[in-house]
Amino acid sequence: MVNDTTQIGVKPRHIVSAMMALLCLSTFSAQANDDDALLNPLFQDHAILQRDRIDPIWGDAKPGETVKIAFAGKDIQTRTDAKGHWEASLPALPAGGPYTLTVNTGDGTTQTIQDILIGDVWLCSGQSNMELQVERTLDSSSEIQNASNDRIRMLTVNDVSSATPLDRIPSSDHWLKTTPANVPKFSATCYYFARELQKTTSLPMGLIVSAWGGSRIEPWMSAQALRKVGGYDDALNLLDVYAKDPARAGKAWDRQWKAWWLSRPNQTKGNAPWNPSHVGEQGWLPAPIDRGPWQHWGMPELAHFTGMLWYRTTLKLSKQQAAQGVALSLGIANEIDQTWINGHWIGTAYGGVARTYAVPPGVLHEGDNLIAVNVLNTYRDGGIYGPADQRALRLRDGSSVVLGDWQYQVVPSSFGAPPRVPWQSTSGLTTLYNGMIAPLGHYGLRGALWYQGESNTGDSGNYRVLLEGLRDDLRTRFGANLPFLIAQLSSYGPSPTHPDESGWADVREAQRLVAAEDTHSGLAVSVDIGERYDIHPANKQELGRRLARVARHVVYGDSLSPSGPVPTTAQRSGDTVTLTFADITGHLIAYSSDTPIGFELCGTQPDSCHYAQADIQGDQIVLHARQPASSVDRVRYCWANSPTCTLYDDAGLPAGPFELSLTSTHSTR
Repeated sequence: MVNDTTQIGVKPRHIVSAMMALLCLSTFSAQANDDDALLNPLFQDHAILQRDRIDPIWGDAKPGETVKIAFAGKDIQTRTDAKGHWEASLPALPAGGPYTLTVNTGDGTTQTIQDILIGDVWLCSGQSNMELQVERTLDSSSEIQNASNDRIRMLTVNDVSSATPLDRIPSSDHWLKTTPANVPKFSATCYYFARELQKTTSLPMGLIVSAWGGSRIEPWMSAQALRKVGGYDDALNLLDVYAKDPARAGKAWDRQWKAWWLSRPNQTKGNAPWNPSHVGEQGWLPAPIDRGPWQHWGMPELAHFTGMLWYRTTLKLSKQQAAQGVALSLGIANEIDQTWINGHWIGTAYGGVARTYAVPPGVLHEGDNLIAVNVLNTYRDGGIYGPADQRALRLRDGSSVVLGDWQYQVVPSSFGAPPRVPWQSTSGLTTLYNGMIAPLGHYGLRGALWYQGESNTGDSGNYRVLLEGLRDDLRTRFGANLPFLIAQLSSYGPSPTHPDESGWADVREAQRLVAAEDTHSGLAVSVDIGERYDIHPANKQELGRRLARVARHVVYGDSLSPSGPVPTTAQRSGDTVTLTFADITGHLIAYSSDTPIGFELCGTQPDSCHYAQADIQGDQIVLHARQPASSVDRVRYCWANSPTCTLYDDAGLPAGPFELSLTSTHSTR
């Protein structure tokens, strides 16, 4: 069986291996030591260490070895433990440098790293909008040409997914100076944030980017954090099994997924799509895979469909061929597939790349063999597609049997979301924490930037508690009260024509509320700088400016308002509702109109909202109800995937989306 394997520095992402042995090989590669390296790979030439605090430093040598460290005129000595691991503490220093650090052992082994600066170090994490490169942003040619700054140093943690915590980043990851050659592939949000901060502080900035496109929030959290959130124990227990015995975990996962499916309405073992005896049943249609993703098939009901489809085909084999079958290639399957042969589950993976799964002995037989694939798609270009010769059974003698005609069946949306295999890279549990956060150890940080949430908009109800868990998890590892700066989701998708429910709005509200919970957190509103037709807006310069402004308020103590007008109270008075705002620079203003738009007055039910006329009166917005105000229980503003938001202040900062109850006085702090 083959599943979503540990991946080391793989681009494009989500490459699926054909053999489980690659999992072991990849994990070993991530942990392998260079022969002459005494220091953990985080500590390299051009690194930046956190100022004004004792910085931990660590590495490996022979067990019981004395380790001597020389840094900034100080000599430090420690000893390795029984496993050869050593740790020490560097003295707290003010911003400055460059410095040289030398480590040596009694057997004569020495490692020296040079050009170390002392400044502020930031962790930048999340999904694709955090990792979006400078070369993909506005005016990128000019930005790259002018990117020469020795006081911004950049480290990108390569993509590593692991079922267990690792203790080091890949040795191929390097600290780089900001130059036209180095900056194009670096995170634009992280880079523009640091560049903007340096307009008000001359501190060196160290940027550690640990982000993976398409990732949910759950894989970025430790197992302990997810268990504290609750509801993940069974999946985490299965992940523990997978770390020790992938085959046994695969069988358990097969039982779990099938149990979920059979709990859906009118589903039985007899009519299960993976059951070979179900082949003759009705309700299946020809699947024109040669046309590409199902949205391209020319069928109106599938043109904008995201959800689940079943695919199946029958493969006729001779006795000799059945005995030789070693791997099944499906071509591209986007986004998450579950694949069975003759009712035997053989694999699952994530992402829009070609699948190849090992076929266990005894699964194939002479005659007709049923291949059934369930594909879950949540963001365009769904299903199985690619060249026809990519879909084949690979035989031991090097030949192939091409898969023939396919059928499909749409899964009703009422079936809900299926369980997710816990060891998948970007949609599993704790896999990216293990591979990309745990290896950072307790490296000294000034704060963390988080830009993620798009992949959780489909089931947003739990996002607030997860985001709180992530924040607390980072503080457990990198220090209590670690500043936590959130980039709120930008707009994406069709603009609304009437009030509706929105998973994107739900995630934005969770981000707003978590940022408001303590004085060490902040929110950069970015709903107004999104792009309706591109989930990756190119204006990362403005996002960097807004995050830097939040940092100036939360981290550096500047008195400026952090992120634009924020609502504090909503009060009913006759047929009007009055909203009071704080953190206003100058005055409230509306763009392109005398009055702002996007306000909704709502009852208690989801379908009870209606747009309301709004007037600006000083630091307040007065909303006029079209129905008796006594039926209004809450106010929403810019509540949609891609809303039009026109309320700003004189600093050019937008009031962000929010929902506020009329029965409470809500403060942002």
